[in-house]
Amino acid sequence: MRSATVLRHGFQNAVVTGACGGLGQALARTLLAQGAHVALLGLDRPALEALAASAPGRCGVYTPDVSRAQAMQQVARDWMARAGLPDLVIANAGVAGGFDTAEIGDLAVMRRMLEINLLGPATTFSPFLNVLRTEPDRACALVGVASIAGWRGMPGNGAYCASKGGLIRYLQSLRAELRGTAISVHTVSPGYLRTALTAGNRFAMPGLMEPEAAARALLAGVERGRAHIVLPRRVGWLARVLACLPDAWHDSLLSSQPRKPRPGEQGASVIPGLERSGPERYSNDSDAD
Repeated sequence: MRSATVLRHGFQNAVVTGACGGLGQALARTLLAQGAHVALLGLDRPALEALAASAPGRCGVYTPDVSRAQAMQQVARDWMARAGLPDLVIANAGVAGGFDTAEIGDLAVMRRMLEINLLGPATTFSPFLNVLRTEPDRACALVGVASIAGWRGMPGNGAYCASKGGLIRYLQSLRAELRGTAISVHTVSPGYLRTALTAGNRFAMPGLMEPEAAARALLAGVERGRAHIVLPRRVGWLARVLACLPDAWHDSLLSSQPRKPRPGEQGASVIPGLERSGPERYSNDSDAD
């Protein structure tokens, strides 16, 4: 499926969240190698500064919490004042971890995962979209990095699957809203990439892909105007075949696999800001925010 707007070859001004490592860093490196100016967003300032040093004068380094709208608005204002309006915005920042509904502390995990994985792309796009609407002839690609895990729920991974499934639906809605404009919306559904988020997985990861190869395929897909990009494609086909199984068979197959480590367990990835959403938020029904 292709979006209505097919962009010219190459990007000149890009914004990449989650640029400290993995896919985000691979995307930033690829864009910088192509000569683009790139706003690097992440929480590891030394890693971002080291990346920026590879392209002096063409990078901005920012360390906001992507779920905080005010912080993201400030980043956008600063970057546009320095480099102008971007023609590519990639909402790549994301976190992953196992989840158990019976554990009250894991409810905080779900909240934080939704804040970063689902709310984060909206806060990333919002300030740029607000300006783009005043310049209707300016082309820009808005890219949200979802996951094949968002296509169907998996045992022990409910928070992550919900956040990525919600992101897919959000991007579909945004694409429909912007159809007919010079702004295109692209949904990326990676399978398994060799990153810190998958390093602790204790189950088979068919089609495991290197971040550099995924970055090249992602950017090529956006340039061709593809509305939905699956990385790698063969894993997408495998997921679709499995989805044709009866629910009982599918659930039984997945339930026999080891589950993703929950935060605090060995091999679990860190979820930044989780301490702000501690289990005490759920110990009192009258506590609303």
